[in-house]
Amino acid sequence: MKQYLDPKHDLTFKRVFGEHKHLCMSLLNSMLPLKKPIKSIEYQSGELIPELDILRNTIVDVRCIDTDERQFIVEMQLFWYESFKQRVLLNASKAYVKQLEKGDKIKMLQPVYSLNFINEIFEKSPEMKNEYYHHYQIVNINDTEKQIEGLEFVFIELPKFKPQNRAEKKLHELWLRFLTEINESTKKISDELLNESEISEAIGFVERSAYSKEQLDAYDKWKIDLLSAISMLDDAESKGIAKGMAKGIEKGKLNIAKKLKNRGLPFDQISEITDLSVEQIEIL
Repeated sequence: MKQYLDPKHDLTFKRVFGEHKHLCMSLLNSMLPLKKPIKSIEYQSGELIPELDILRNTIVDVRCIDTDERQFIVEMQLFWYESFKQRVLLNASKAYVKQLEKGDKIKMLQPVYSLNFINEIFEKSPEMKNEYYHHYQIVNINDTEKQIEGLEFVFIELPKFKPQNRAEKKLHELWLRFLTEINESTKKISDELLNESEISEAIGFVERSAYSKEQLDAYDKWKIDLLSAISMLDDAESKGIAKGMAKGIEKGKLNIAKKLKNRGLPFDQISEITDLSVEQIEIL
Protein backbone atom coordinates (compact mmCIF):
# COMPACT_ATOMS: atom_id res chain seq x y z
CA MET A 1 0.00 0.00 0.00
CA LYS A 2 1.30 3.43 -0.93
CA GLN A 3 2.10 5.90 1.84
CA TYR A 4 1.97 9.65 1.48
CA LEU A 5 3.45 12.75 3.06
CA ASP A 6 1.53 15.93 3.78
CA PRO A 7 1.82 18.29 0.75
CA LYS A 8 1.60 21.28 3.12
CA HIS A 9 5.03 20.50 4.56
CA ASP A 10 7.85 22.78 3.44
CA LEU A 11 9.76 19.86 1.87
CA THR A 12 6.84 18.47 -0.13
CA PHE A 13 5.25 21.79 -1.07
CA LYS A 14 8.51 23.00 -2.59
CA ARG A 15 9.06 19.64 -4.29
CA VAL A 16 5.72 19.86 -6.07
CA PHE A 17 5.42 23.56 -6.84
CA GLY A 18 9.01 24.74 -6.63
CA GLU A 19 10.50 22.13 -8.98
CA HIS A 20 7.76 21.56 -11.56
CA LYS A 21 6.80 24.65 -13.51
CA HIS A 22 3.68 23.24 -15.15
CA LEU A 23 2.22 22.25 -11.77
CA CYS A 24 2.98 25.64 -10.26
CA MET A 25 1.45 27.34 -13.31
CA SER A 26 -1.68 25.18 -13.03
CA LEU A 27 -2.02 26.08 -9.35
CA LEU A 28 -1.63 29.81 -10.02
CA ASN A 29 -4.10 29.84 -12.92
CA SER A 30 -6.68 27.99 -10.85
CA MET A 31 -6.34 30.14 -7.72
CA LEU A 32 -5.73 33.70 -8.91
CA PRO A 33 -8.30 36.06 -10.48
CA LEU A 34 -6.15 36.79 -13.54
CA LYS A 35 -7.39 38.78 -16.51
CA LYS A 36 -5.04 36.81 -18.72
CA PRO A 37 -3.95 33.21 -17.99
CA ILE A 38 -0.31 32.34 -17.40
CA LYS A 39 1.26 30.59 -20.41
CA SER A 40 4.77 29.99 -19.09
CA ILE A 41 6.80 30.71 -15.95
CA GLU A 42 10.39 30.86 -14.81
CA TYR A 43 11.44 30.46 -11.19
CA GLN A 44 13.18 33.41 -9.62
CA SER A 45 16.45 32.74 -7.82
CA GLY A 46 17.47 34.64 -4.73
CA GLU A 47 15.33 35.45 -1.74
CA LEU A 48 13.51 38.62 -0.85
CA ILE A 49 15.44 39.04 2.40
CA PRO A 50 15.27 42.55 3.93
CA GLU A 51 18.40 44.14 5.32
CA LEU A 52 16.92 44.32 8.84
CA ASP A 53 17.70 41.23 10.94
CA ILE A 54 14.35 41.51 12.67
CA LEU A 55 12.66 40.74 9.33
CA ARG A 56 14.90 37.87 8.24
CA ASN A 57 12.01 35.42 8.56
CA THR A 58 10.26 36.80 5.46
CA ILE A 59 11.67 34.15 3.10
CA VAL A 60 9.02 32.89 0.68
CA ASP A 61 8.32 29.35 -0.57
CA VAL A 62 8.03 29.81 -4.34
CA ARG A 63 8.60 32.87 -6.50
CA CYS A 64 8.26 32.98 -10.28
CA ILE A 65 7.66 35.27 -13.24
CA ASP A 66 5.64 34.70 -16.41
CA THR A 67 6.20 35.73 -20.04
CA ASP A 68 4.39 39.04 -19.37
CA GLU A 69 6.83 39.65 -16.50
CA ARG A 70 4.10 39.42 -13.89
CA GLN A 71 5.52 38.12 -10.64
CA PHE A 72 3.95 35.47 -8.43
CA ILE A 73 4.75 34.67 -4.81
CA VAL A 74 3.33 31.48 -3.31
CA GLU A 75 3.42 30.60 0.38
CA MET A 76 2.13 27.80 2.58
CA GLN A 77 1.60 28.95 6.15
CA LEU A 78 0.82 26.37 8.83
CA PHE A 79 0.44 28.87 11.67
CA TRP A 80 -1.47 32.13 11.59
CA TYR A 81 -0.13 35.15 13.41
CA GLU A 82 -1.34 38.72 13.23
CA SER A 83 1.75 40.12 11.56
CA PHE A 84 1.57 37.63 8.66
CA LYS A 85 -0.35 40.04 6.43
CA GLN A 86 2.38 42.64 6.97
CA ARG A 87 4.99 40.04 6.06
CA VAL A 88 3.10 39.24 2.84
CA LEU A 89 2.79 42.93 2.03
CA LEU A 90 6.50 43.40 2.62
CA ASN A 91 7.50 40.55 0.32
CA ALA A 92 5.17 41.62 -2.49
CA SER A 93 6.23 45.25 -2.20
CA LYS A 94 9.89 44.34 -2.27
CA ALA A 95 9.37 42.19 -5.38
CA TYR A 96 7.54 45.08 -7.05
CA VAL A 97 10.24 47.63 -6.24
CA LYS A 98 13.11 45.30 -7.22
CA GLN A 99 11.98 45.63 -10.84
CA LEU A 100 13.60 49.07 -10.85
CA GLU A 101 16.99 47.44 -10.34
CA LYS A 102 16.79 46.29 -13.97
CA GLY A 103 16.46 49.88 -15.08
CA ASP A 104 12.75 49.70 -15.88
CA LYS A 105 10.77 52.92 -15.88
CA ILE A 106 8.05 53.17 -13.26
CA LYS A 107 5.30 53.02 -15.87
CA MET A 108 6.73 49.70 -17.11
CA LEU A 109 6.49 47.94 -13.75
CA GLN A 110 4.46 44.74 -13.87
CA PRO A 111 2.06 43.51 -11.17
CA VAL A 112 2.94 41.18 -8.32
CA TYR A 113 0.45 38.56 -7.12
CA SER A 114 0.78 37.00 -3.68
CA LEU A 115 -0.96 33.64 -3.15
CA ASN A 116 -1.08 32.44 0.45
CA PHE A 117 -2.43 29.14 1.74
CA ILE A 118 -3.21 29.26 5.46
CA ASN A 119 -3.73 26.05 7.42
CA GLU A 120 -5.67 27.88 10.12
CA ILE A 121 -8.87 29.92 10.33
CA PHE A 122 -8.13 33.61 10.81
CA GLU A 123 -11.44 35.19 9.72
CA LYS A 124 -13.66 34.09 12.59
CA SER A 125 -16.61 36.47 12.39
CA PRO A 126 -20.03 34.80 11.81
CA GLU A 127 -20.50 36.47 8.43
CA MET A 128 -17.18 34.99 7.23
CA LYS A 129 -17.96 31.50 8.51
CA ASN A 130 -18.05 29.92 5.05
CA GLU A 131 -15.69 32.29 3.22
CA TYR A 132 -12.34 30.60 2.67
CA TYR A 133 -11.14 32.73 -0.27
CA HIS A 134 -10.02 36.31 0.42
CA HIS A 135 -8.92 38.57 -2.43
CA TYR A 136 -7.35 41.94 -1.64
CA GLN A 137 -6.67 44.81 -4.05
CA ILE A 138 -5.83 48.49 -3.71
CA VAL A 139 -9.17 50.08 -4.57
CA ASN A 140 -11.12 53.30 -4.16
CA ILE A 141 -13.27 52.88 -1.05
CA ASN A 142 -16.26 54.62 -2.66
CA ASP A 143 -15.90 52.91 -6.03
CA THR A 144 -14.20 49.54 -5.80
CA GLU A 145 -14.13 49.23 -9.59
CA LYS A 146 -11.38 51.84 -9.55
CA GLN A 147 -8.12 50.12 -8.73
CA ILE A 148 -4.46 51.05 -8.36
CA GLU A 149 -2.84 48.12 -10.14
CA GLY A 150 0.44 46.60 -9.04
CA LEU A 151 -0.21 44.48 -5.97
CA GLU A 152 -2.86 41.83 -5.38
CA PHE A 153 -3.16 39.36 -2.52
CA VAL A 154 -5.10 36.13 -2.09
CA PHE A 155 -5.41 34.33 1.26
CA ILE A 156 -7.00 30.87 1.34
CA GLU A 157 -8.13 29.37 4.66
CA LEU A 158 -7.69 25.65 4.00
CA PRO A 159 -9.75 24.38 6.99
CA LYS A 160 -12.83 26.21 5.66
CA PHE A 161 -12.67 24.74 2.18
CA LYS A 162 -15.52 22.37 1.24
CA PRO A 163 -15.70 20.94 -2.32
CA GLN A 164 -18.79 21.96 -4.28
CA ASN A 165 -17.98 20.12 -7.53
CA ARG A 166 -18.30 23.24 -9.66
CA ALA A 167 -17.40 22.53 -13.28
CA GLU A 168 -16.09 26.05 -13.86
CA LYS A 169 -13.86 25.72 -10.78
CA LYS A 170 -12.73 22.14 -11.35
CA LEU A 171 -8.94 22.60 -11.03
CA HIS A 172 -9.39 25.15 -8.25
CA GLU A 173 -11.25 22.59 -6.17
CA LEU A 174 -9.02 19.66 -7.10
CA TRP A 175 -5.84 21.49 -6.08
CA LEU A 176 -7.42 22.46 -2.76
CA ARG A 177 -8.50 18.85 -2.25
CA PHE A 178 -4.90 17.79 -2.97
CA LEU A 179 -3.71 20.13 -0.21
CA THR A 180 -6.40 19.24 2.31
CA GLU A 181 -7.22 15.55 1.78
CA ILE A 182 -3.76 14.01 1.45
CA ASN A 183 -1.59 13.36 4.51
CA GLU A 184 0.21 10.55 6.34
CA SER A 185 -3.05 8.79 7.23
CA THR A 186 -4.40 8.69 3.65
CA LYS A 187 -5.19 5.12 2.59
CA LYS A 188 -7.15 5.68 -0.59
CA ILE A 189 -7.16 8.65 -2.97
CA SER A 190 -10.30 9.70 -4.80
CA ASP A 191 -10.56 8.82 -8.48
CA GLU A 192 -11.45 12.45 -9.16
CA LEU A 193 -7.94 13.42 -8.10
CA LEU A 194 -6.21 10.54 -9.83
CA ASN A 195 -8.04 11.10 -13.12
CA GLU A 196 -6.74 14.67 -13.45
CA SER A 197 -3.26 14.30 -14.94
CA GLU A 198 -1.61 17.25 -13.16
CA ILE A 199 -3.07 16.34 -9.77
CA SER A 200 -2.13 12.69 -10.25
CA GLU A 201 1.44 13.71 -11.07
CA ALA A 202 1.60 15.89 -7.95
CA ILE A 203 0.37 12.99 -5.85
CA GLY A 204 3.32 10.96 -7.09
CA PHE A 205 5.66 13.62 -5.74
CA VAL A 206 4.26 13.29 -2.20
CA GLU A 207 4.57 9.49 -2.05
CA ARG A 208 6.85 8.54 0.82
CA SER A 209 8.89 6.30 -1.50
CA ALA A 210 9.92 9.36 -3.56
CA TYR A 211 12.13 10.69 -0.73
CA SER A 212 15.53 9.72 0.62
CA LYS A 213 16.03 8.49 4.17
CA GLU A 214 17.62 11.81 5.13
CA GLN A 215 14.65 13.74 3.75
CA LEU A 216 12.19 11.48 5.55
CA ASP A 217 14.11 11.90 8.82
CA ALA A 218 13.92 15.67 8.42
CA TYR A 219 10.21 15.43 7.61
CA ASP A 220 9.46 13.26 10.65
CA LYS A 221 11.46 15.59 12.90
CA TRP A 222 9.45 18.52 11.55
CA LYS A 223 6.20 16.71 12.38
CA ILE A 224 7.28 15.98 15.94
CA ASP A 225 8.46 19.57 16.45
CA LEU A 226 5.21 20.86 14.98
CA LEU A 227 3.02 18.78 17.30
CA SER A 228 5.16 19.72 20.30
CA ALA A 229 4.99 23.40 19.41
CA ILE A 230 1.20 23.32 19.00
CA SER A 231 0.81 21.57 22.34
CA MET A 232 3.13 23.99 24.13
CA LEU A 233 1.50 27.01 22.53
CA ASP A 234 -2.01 25.86 23.44
CA ASP A 235 -0.86 25.23 27.00
CA ALA A 236 0.76 28.66 27.23
CA GLU A 237 -2.36 30.39 25.91
CA SER A 238 -4.60 28.45 28.32
CA LYS A 239 -2.46 29.44 31.27
CA GLY A 240 -2.33 33.02 30.08
CA ILE A 241 -6.10 33.20 29.71
CA ALA A 242 -6.59 31.55 33.11
CA LYS A 243 -4.41 34.21 34.67
CA GLY A 244 -6.25 36.90 32.74
CA MET A 245 -2.90 38.36 31.74
CA ALA A 246 -1.32 38.92 28.32
CA LYS A 247 2.05 38.55 30.04
CA GLY A 248 1.24 34.92 30.75
CA ILE A 249 0.84 34.17 27.03
CA GLU A 250 3.95 36.16 26.13
CA LYS A 251 6.02 34.32 28.74
CA GLY A 252 4.69 31.01 27.40
CA LYS A 253 5.76 31.93 23.87
CA LEU A 254 9.26 32.79 25.09
CA ASN A 255 9.54 29.44 26.87
CA ILE A 256 8.38 27.59 23.76
CA ALA A 257 10.83 29.50 21.57
CA LYS A 258 13.68 28.67 23.92
CA LYS A 259 12.84 24.94 23.89
CA LEU A 260 12.53 24.86 20.09
CA LYS A 261 15.79 26.78 19.76
CA ASN A 262 17.52 24.20 21.95
CA ARG A 263 16.14 21.46 19.67
CA GLY A 264 17.81 23.14 16.71
CA LEU A 265 14.67 24.30 14.90
CA PRO A 266 15.45 27.12 12.41
CA PHE A 267 14.77 30.60 13.74
CA ASP A 268 12.34 31.47 10.92
CA GLN A 269 10.18 28.43 11.79
CA ILE A 270 10.26 29.28 15.50
CA SER A 271 9.17 32.80 14.59
CA GLU A 272 6.22 31.48 12.58
CA ILE A 273 5.14 29.19 15.42
CA THR A 274 5.43 31.71 18.26
CA ASP A 275 4.93 35.06 16.45
CA LEU A 276 8.13 36.29 18.06
CA SER A 277 10.70 38.15 15.97
CA VAL A 278 13.96 36.48 14.97
CA GLU A 279 15.74 39.14 17.01
CA GLN A 280 13.83 38.09 20.15
CA ILE A 281 14.65 34.43 19.50
CA GLU A 282 18.36 35.12 18.96
CA ILE A 283 18.81 36.64 22.42
CA LEU A 284 17.06 33.83 24.31
